[in-house]
Amino acid sequence: MPYPLPQAVLLVDGYNIIGAWSCLKKTRDTAGLEAARWELVETLTSYTAFQGYITQIVFDAQYQNTSSNKEVVTELLSVYYTDFGQTADTYIEKSCASLRLQIAKSEISRVIVATSDRLQQLMVQGYGAEWLSAHQFCYQVEATVSRTRYNYQPKKQAKSRFLANSIDPKARQRLAELRMGLK
Repeated sequence: MPYPLPQAVLLVDGYNIIGAWSCLKKTRDTAGLEAARWELVETLTSYTAFQGYITQIVFDAQYQNTSSNKEVVTELLSVYYTDFGQTADTYIEKSCASLRLQIAKSEISRVIVATSDRLQQLMVQGYGAEWLSAHQFCYQVEATVSRTRYNYQPKKQAKSRFLANSIDPKARQRLAELRMGLK
C-alpha cells in the first residue's frame, strides 16, 4: 500500500538519544550498546508508523574503520551508519541542506531533527529544520504510544443502562422474589 506524501522527515541522532533516555541508558549499561540501538529502532518503528514520518536514525562510525551502511527496517524507517571519520552531526547537517530543496518544492512539508546537541540545534535550524531535544522527543514518543494504546483498546460496553444488570445474579434473584412477595 503506497503511503501519501509524508508530513515530515525525522532525523534522529541515535547515540545522543541513547545517552539521554534513561530506559536506553539502562539497556546500554546492562545489555550493551547493540541492544540499546535495537531498542531505539523498535520504539521508533511504531512511532514512525503512527506519525507517518520518514525516519532515519543516524549512528556514528567515527572511530570504527568501516564504510557507511544503510539498513532499511520498514518502508518509513531506516538506520544509517556513517563513514569512518564522519559524525552523525555532519551527516544530519548535510541531509538538512539537501532536504531544504525538497521542502521548497513541496515534496515534503518539514524536517525534524531529534538531538540534544546545542550546536547541532543551531545548525539545523539554519537550514529551516525543526529541532527537538532528546527529552522533548521522548515525551512525544511516549505520548503517541499512550494515545495509540488508548485508541486501539477494546471499549467496555455496559450490558444495559439499568442498575439491576450490574449486580450479581443471586442478588438480582433475591430482589425479584422480594418484589413478587414470594419470601
